[in-house]
This record gives sequence, structure tokens and C-alpha cells, in this order.
Amino acid sequence: MDPSRPTWTRRAVIGASAGLVALPAFALAQGASYPARPIVLIVPWPAGGQTDITMRILAELAARQLGQPVIVENRPGAAGTMVGPALRLAAPDGYTIAQLPLTLYRAPLQRKVPWDPLRDITPVIQISGVTFGIVVPADSGFRSFADLLAWGRENPGKLTVGSTGVGSTAHLAMEDVLSREGVHYIHVPYKGTADQMLAVASRTLMVGVNSTGFAPYVENGRLRLLAIFSAQRSQRWPQVPTMRELGYPEAVYTSPYGIGVPAGTEAAIVRKLHDAFKAAMFDPLHLRELARYDQEPEYLDTAAYGRYVHDVTARERQLLARIGIVAPRAE
Repeated sequence: MDPSRPTWTRRAVIGASAGLVALPAFALAQGASYPARPIVLIVPWPAGGQTDITMRILAELAARQLGQPVIVENRPGAAGTMVGPALRLAAPDGYTIAQLPLTLYRAPLQRKVPWDPLRDITPVIQISGVTFGIVVPADSGFRSFADLLAWGRENPGKLTVGSTGVGSTAHLAMEDVLSREGVHYIHVPYKGTADQMLAVASRTLMVGVNSTGFAPYVENGRLRLLAIFSAQRSQRWPQVPTMRELGYPEAVYTSPYGIGVPAGTEAAIVRKLHDAFKAAMFDPLHLRELARYDQEPEYLDTAAYGRYVHDVTARERQLLARIGIVAPRAE
């Protein structure tokens, strides 16, 4: 017997055949022919920001694997949660997919929404996480986070701090720290990274809290990075302390994201999308773009990503309860 060839028992062959017979014929045909037309990838952030840029590169690379264009459609606003209703209403045929920010799973914990990400969305693949930091104008008087705190205490209600939206990770991270310090400030939500960074650089906004979309502004000298919310210092900015080092051991915030489809999408289609985006995320072009924003791939396959979003929802519920931002329970 040739050891390089698999051996099949009669029972295994019968079992495999039975499994195929159990699948609807149209499902098999749909999975086999997918994709037969362009795919829309919803990105819930404005065009030109960090996530939009990396997702466009990812889409182009995945399209090469799939043999069809993957067209990015921006739907900014609501702290990145616009994909929730979009995927709930989309046909589960693999032609509407979306980037899934962590805020998508946080939103139902904060307010009543007509969609449930755990029920209405099937996670396909986790791609990466981000580094969050606190930035100020390059010529700001805040030379350190301690300076920022001192000014905030001396001028209650005057410190303006921006984020990518109410309930975003950036918002909650800063709220957690400043509320512990008793600093009252004005929160200014923005739709995305680009407009917030421009506001800080132009001194319209005193402080910005964002993912590493701030990198180009820090590197060209328009912004100063005071601290980051990662567990360890960044290799890119080794001189910048972490909030943990500054005395906030629980202030470690990342926001892993991935790709999802409407619940009910055929398993064969989910697998094709997973495989295409996995190949794309490890392509050198995408890896170089991630590195520009101090990011690395944080791959989880479909099953592991599904478990993660359930686990993180439970943890987020505890965090929001501690901060005091919780949605009313359904009657």
C-alpha cells in the first residue's frame, strides 16, 4: 500500500457521503460558485483614516485570492457601529461583509439597539489590534501626562479631550483614568481618526486619544505622544511610557478587529472568505502597512474569533458597569 495515499474505511466513505447528501443542493452550488460578483466590504470609519487605509489594502489583496473585486464602502459614525444594522439587513450570501470593531459588541451594553452582534453576525477572522495613545499639539504646555492631570484639576471642565466616538475604546480608556483622578473634562467625539488628529494638530482640540493613526502626525512633529495604553512600551516609540507604568495597572486597552458576515451565511462561503483574508493579512504589503501604525497581525480563525467576541462581551459588561455606562435591561 502506498503510504502517501490516505486510507478510507467503508464506514468513513459512507459517513462522508451521507453528510454531503444532508446538505441542500443549492447550498453546495452556492458555495462552489462563490464569489460570482464583486463583494462589498463595509468599513465603519471615514475614508483616509488609519483603519480605512489598511482595510483597503487588505481588500485589494483578498480580491486577488477570491477572483472578484472587494469594494470598500465607508459608513462612518456611531463609534464604528454602523456595521451592526447593515449586516443585520444584508442577505447572508457573502456579498456584504464588514470590518468588526470592538465597539460593535460594546454598543448593546450601553444602549438599546435593534440588532445583536452575537446573534446577527458571524465572525470570520480576527486580523489585528491597535495601540492607543494620548496626543497633544507639539507645542502644548503638557510635556507629560502628569502636566495634563495637573492642569485638568486646576481648570475643571475646561480640558477638551477627543475620541472616535462616545463609547469607543479611546473614550472609555481616557474616561476610566480621568474619572479615577477626579478630572472633569469636555469629551469631544469625532467620526474618525483623520479629523480628530487634524483638530489636535491645529489646536482646536487640547488632547486626542486615538489608535496609532496618530503615527504620521507624531513622526512629522505636529503632535507629541504623552503615553500609550498598551501592556508594554512600543518598539516604535520606546521613550513613551505606558499608562501602566504611570500608575494605572488596569489601564491596558487594545481593540482587536476582524471581518464578519451576516448570520446564516453558508459555512463554505465563510471558509473561502477566511482563507482569502488570512492570506491577505500576512501578505508583506499589508504587514508593512500595519507596521506604519505600530500594529501586528493578531490572527484568530473563525471558531476562535467567535469564542473571543463572546468572552470580550462579558468583560466589557463588567468594565462599563464599573465606569457607570450601562444600557437599561430589557423588560
